[in-house]
Amino acid sequence: MKAVSLLSGGIDSPVALYIMAKKADCAALHMDNSPFGGDGKKVVELVDHISDKIGKKIELYSVPFGEIVQKEIYEKCEERYRCVMCKQMMYRVAEEIGRNEGAEIIVTGENLGQVASQTLQNLMVLEKSVSMPVVRPLIGLDKEEIIDIAKRIGTYELSIKKSKPCTLVPSKPATSATLESIKKEEEKMGAADIVRKAVREARIEKL
Repeated sequence: MKAVSLLSGGIDSPVALYIMAKKADCAALHMDNSPFGGDGKKVVELVDHISDKIGKKIELYSVPFGEIVQKEIYEKCEERYRCVMCKQMMYRVAEEIGRNEGAEIIVTGENLGQVASQTLQNLMVLEKSVSMPVVRPLIGLDKEEIIDIAKRIGTYELSIKKSKPCTLVPSKPATSATLESIKKEEEKMGAADIVRKAVREARIEKL
């Protein structure tokens, strides 16, 4: 089985990558949010560490997501849908890169309710934006359980290194988006063309 695993510099997604990379051939995919946030150097360190921990190389892809995708979301989408649209576009980019790599699943570090895009309703809508199955190995864990795993595998100290938070988070994010509302936001920003551009600009990072 081959997977593409969405990877931020936070605590959750490296744990999800570690769990799945032991079971599947995983490629990590980082959405570089600059200039709106993020820390690409930390992500490289995380992938290096996880590769060493499981004893096999994990390729790391990086997409200039902030410049190509988030900019369009900020300029053209309704403010309350920014978080859902950001995650939805991550799914779509991951699916296209996954197909190019022969992947069968998308892996994420999502679990229920930690942030606005991870309510049950929003997760259900997000899944409908792609045809590739989405696997969430942390879905039923609480934050303390995830932190315990991160500490055990050695990713916690890397994940908590200071990085720039996202500056586009709305004051009142949508927690119960509908498929119809998301499709309208997609139309406003020309989502299909933006996905294609983001995939073209993806690069493999040297580890």
